[in-house]
Amino acid sequence: MSEHMIRKQIYIPPRQNLMLKRLAKQRGVSEAEVIRQALEREAGRAEAVDNGERAFAEMVAFAERRNEKYAGKGEPYQWNRDEIYEERESRWFKTPEEN
Repeated sequence: MSEHMIRKQIYIPPRQNLMLKRLAKQRGVSEAEVIRQALEREAGRAEAVDNGERAFAEMVAFAERRNEKYAGKGEPYQWNRDEIYEERESRWFKTPEEN
């Protein structure tokens, strides 16, 4: 390996030790490589969560800007549940003549 490695000593329960040995054998790599790969995957997941939280914050900020831009400009649409059901029923329950 061309990259300088730093030695770490860790403690894991027996169950994880067996899992580590099995994974290393299945993949044909060292136990240390299995741990390195797991660390890389975990770091990728953390980055994905950070990106998701950032995307959500951007979406909220966009909605707040839109609200500020259009606040007070006209009346919001007022609807009631009966209107929605009437519209749906008109699509579902057509008479044979309407088809």
